[in-house]
Amino acid sequence: MSGVSKLIINCLPLTDDERRAFAEAAGDTPQEFVGEPRQRGMMGWKAVVPDDLKSQATAVIGNIPPADCAQYPNLDWLQTWSAGVDPYLAPGVLPEDTHVTNATGAYGQTVSEHMFAMMWSLMKNLPTYARQQSEHRWHDLGPALTPDGATVLVIGTGDIGSHFATLCRSVGSHTVGVRRDPTKPAAGFDEIHGFDELDALLPQADVIALAVPASADTYHLIDGRRLTLLKSTAVLINAGRGTAVDLIALARALAEDQLHGAGLDVTEPEPLPADSPLWDEPHCLITPHVAGGNHLAVTERRIIDIALDNVRRYAAGEPLVNVRR
Repeated sequence: MSGVSKLIINCLPLTDDERRAFAEAAGDTPQEFVGEPRQRGMMGWKAVVPDDLKSQATAVIGNIPPADCAQYPNLDWLQTWSAGVDPYLAPGVLPEDTHVTNATGAYGQTVSEHMFAMMWSLMKNLPTYARQQSEHRWHDLGPALTPDGATVLVIGTGDIGSHFATLCRSVGSHTVGVRRDPTKPAAGFDEIHGFDELDALLPQADVIALAVPASADTYHLIDGRRLTLLKSTAVLINAGRGTAVDLIALARALAEDQLHGAGLDVTEPEPLPADSPLWDEPHCLITPHVAGGNHLAVTERRIIDIALDNVRRYAAGEPLVNVRR
């Protein structure tokens, strides 16, 4: 912003030592700390900026309400503590020249561990055993599955997908990644293919895990037709965006035993409507979009480290990392 002095508004819930680190990283660039330290370890951090600072801010660290962005006329950089930034990229929310950076790299461990737990729970029929427990029933559900020797197809090979693939490979799975540019390597994968090969890969997969962003080409990526391509013993996991799976088609496929089970941390819409048949589907494990967030202390530390690096870069006039536009 030409002619406007830089001012960083930091909404992170920082300790005193962390505030000193941010102040040092910013150097001569003014920085106002408005975060509440008591939010540390709490779910759903809130970014609250005093009204008198909004017009002065050239940078904000925190997920300010998208509806309030018009109150920041000089904003040229927004650093979110989330990986998803879709609400800020919608037309008219922010000026075209505002840099939006996210916390990609902070959530790979927590989301992939959640996906891994979902996969194994479904393979061992644990959701159905849990239902039996609530009914006081003692009944053997028969054969189980194992990730050892399984082909795990991961659609989306970024931070989360790579972490998940690494976990699966550590217990003997053969990992296959699908990404837009299959010539780019990604950690944790034995093979990488393009989206144009997806239909040929799905029938070979024992596990299909989705970690893709919301976009026109990922909308209902797994639809009714592709569900018919799966093995009857396949496990489907979605922890990316709910729009990637057609849930009406999935409910029908599970009811007809077209696949072994599905684990959903994200749905379309959210929350999942109370009348969705998936709530009562014994082979569907549903969690309320909790794979990410700050459920692990290590995630909070990584969010802060990413923001700290970008504060240093911003103050020094260097290119920012994790730029989404």
